[in-house]
Amino acid sequence: MALPAPLRIRDLSKTVPGGRVLFEGLDLDLSAGEVVAITGESGAGKSSLLNLVAGLDAPDGGEIWIGGRALSGLNETERTRLRREQLGFVFQAFHILPHLTLAQNTALPLVLAGVEGDTALTRAAELLVAVGLGGREADFPSRLSGGELQRTAIARALVHQPGLILADEPTGNLDPETADRSLALLLDAARSRGASVLLVTHSVRAAEAADRTLVLGRAGLRNRHGG
Repeated sequence: MALPAPLRIRDLSKTVPGGRVLFEGLDLDLSAGEVVAITGESGAGKSSLLNLVAGLDAPDGGEIWIGGRALSGLNETERTRLRREQLGFVFQAFHILPHLTLAQNTALPLVLAGVEGDTALTRAAELLVAVGLGGREADFPSRLSGGELQRTAIARALVHQPGLILADEPTGNLDPETADRSLALLLDAARSRGASVLLVTHSVRAAEAADRTLVLGRAGLRNRHGG
């Protein structure tokens, strides 16, 4: 039997306080290992869409399925468990905890999922090697460049082997050369592990690295070139 798609969205709608419609009638399917970039004007609701997919906010209408499970049918505890087990997150601001070492930061999703400490740190060390930070496990974030912080965030997003990675402007705080390297690392690492990526970005270069690029507007998602 085929596994369910990592992400399926049907007829999604969302308004903001004051009644402004962000989008309505939004449909989206992500296949296993596929990278889809979401672009659009500021205020179009790109980050709001990621929050809906992550179960951090509720839509006004429509449904989202993650790994075949409808988010509307989950309580808050179940949504939290789904985020910890099936989703990885990469942010523009990195969100690396300054008081934890690189290994501890990377291992955090495993620790939150109940994995024993030594096992979590061993797995974290393996991911740090994969992103080019081998031997830096005991370093603290204050010793890292922006690109190294983002590589740590990529390792953290992948350490628990999620099926879907949500990336919100992951290159926004990096210079162009570092941004290109970091994005290539994220997408190569995700694809090699069979994870899908939903990438929100203003960067044309980042969007071009995706398998598909969709533009978000009030009427939902459309192909970048109108197809």
